[in-house]
Amino acid sequence: MRTIQQALSIVALAFAVSAVNAQTDSAKKSIYDQHEAFAPMFYPAQGDDIRAADGTPGPNYWQNRADYAINATLNDVDHSVKGNVVITYTNNSPQALSFVWLQLDQNIYNQQSRGIATTAVTGGRWANRNEFNGGYDISAVSIIQNGKSTAAKFEIIDTRMQIKLPSAIRAKGGAISFRIEYKFIVPEYGTDRMGRLNTKNGWIYEIAQWFPRMCVYDNVNGWNTLPYLGQGEFYLEYGDVTYNVTVPPNHIVVGSGELLNPQEVLTTAQQKRWAEAKASDKTVMLRSLEEVTDPSSRPSGKPLTWKFKCVQTRDVAWATSTAFIWDAARMNLPNGKKALAMSAYPAESAGDSAWSRSTEYVKGAIEFYSDYLYPYHYPVAVNVAGIVGGMEYPGIVFCGARAKRGGLWGVTSHEFGHHWFPMVVGSDERRFPWMDEGFNTFINSLAEKSFNKGEYAGNRAFNARNFVGPFFGPNSEGILTVPDVTAQANLGTIAYRKPGFGLSLLRENVLGPARLDSALRYYVHKWAFKHPTPYDFFHCIENYAGESLDWFWRGWFMNNWKIDQEIQDVSYVKDDPKQGSIITVANMEKMPMPVVVE
Repeated sequence: MRTIQQALSIVALAFAVSAVNAQTDSAKKSIYDQHEAFAPMFYPAQGDDIRAADGTPGPNYWQNRADYAINATLNDVDHSVKGNVVITYTNNSPQALSFVWLQLDQNIYNQQSRGIATTAVTGGRWANRNEFNGGYDISAVSIIQNGKSTAAKFEIIDTRMQIKLPSAIRAKGGAISFRIEYKFIVPEYGTDRMGRLNTKNGWIYEIAQWFPRMCVYDNVNGWNTLPYLGQGEFYLEYGDVTYNVTVPPNHIVVGSGELLNPQEVLTTAQQKRWAEAKASDKTVMLRSLEEVTDPSSRPSGKPLTWKFKCVQTRDVAWATSTAFIWDAARMNLPNGKKALAMSAYPAESAGDSAWSRSTEYVKGAIEFYSDYLYPYHYPVAVNVAGIVGGMEYPGIVFCGARAKRGGLWGVTSHEFGHHWFPMVVGSDERRFPWMDEGFNTFINSLAEKSFNKGEYAGNRAFNARNFVGPFFGPNSEGILTVPDVTAQANLGTIAYRKPGFGLSLLRENVLGPARLDSALRYYVHKWAFKHPTPYDFFHCIENYAGESLDWFWRGWFMNNWKIDQEIQDVSYVKDDPKQGSIITVANMEKMPMPVVVE
């Protein structure tokens, strides 16, 4: 049984707020209104055959599909990527489409972009540094329809491109293909989501947002065409991606999905070590520190083409360098499935307190999340050290080359936690970052307690007293604030910590661990590779847990209500201590919350 200290620590946030308020207003009156807190009609619409009232996809749920075939070549002299992509787009909606929208996220690096125009002159994490002027150079766009290729009529507007179709894509299964030829220069600092890092043994290229991608067309907003400004992330369709990357022969390439031609791009020794790694729970060196500067560790001669395929994915990314140390180990997943954890990093990042443990961290994080939520479904998971501090893509993440110890564990666990939110559960990050960042922050707090018997346990993100000010201060913003208008200083609070703490409150103080865990697992399984909205999530958790939680969603997520609970009176029953005590606890602010007193 919990002690009273343990029980009250669950609602420490409430009493921390109360203590702060007591310092400034000892005679404060309650503004709590139970009629407002528990008002009916929380949900704006009833369920239908597309999105059911119980928060699951309805019997006629639909979403469109985008498949990509990409060829790209890296020039490591001028740092350019030149490529072409054939996009096959399938319209599963009940409406014919006479035009389509694509995302051209590289255009954020053009000096005339909205992203640059809306970035403070003082810069920031997502700023375009060094006055770099980049973006896509689109040389040709053609439509392939009914076996014929014709030049497309298109218009580029900042980070979006509209293609007008000669004939509409028919509803419920019609398809069309586009071929786009393009080129761009890889920025050195790509809004902390891509870029290149110069090391003593060569440049490390982390390549993302590297091909035109389809915008999502859904039953909520139609075409989702919010521009890419930097702070808001992505909303993408699912499909299969095959991609070929041609690089100089002394490069190592790692990427999303399965490497299809290892016999063509790896040495005999590397192929043998790869096979050893697939059977080893301990890290196996594929290319050692000493081999990085040994020419025999790579083939010589003409450029090599690395061929990859990623199935049921919303995106792909890759990294390449002459400087990579490369290691791998087996991951043991539910139902006997196996996959390969990998790390690629420069000599400067090696060491037992740094990236030499990266693959161990990848393995530990993914095995935990696979058991807790949903099995990891890609054949490889690779962690890359480079210029990017922390960014996730399907099957590959980019983490800071200087990260060490608990910091490296934390960023690795967080970025691979994104495999489940939003890579499996495909929410709209550009509008609702809390649906991936917040949920991920929550599961990260569980993983750190599990990894290596709690080696890095002690997450300050859920220490309530540290975040009373950020959660409820005069400059705080609500969780539902769109990221592109969120103050950068507040993004970590409202997209990561506060929603993550909210799930922790539900788990520890409202539903209990077993009910919350099973409800969250149910949500992931129902919405795997689909596009839920916030209301789908709310409905789904309520229906599975069997608990009305509209009061919680209303106060914590939809509004910025405070939890402020106060012990107003303690008295003995009939003035007799032997008969026990009566403790009166009042809600002083708008947000109710269960209180446990033992």
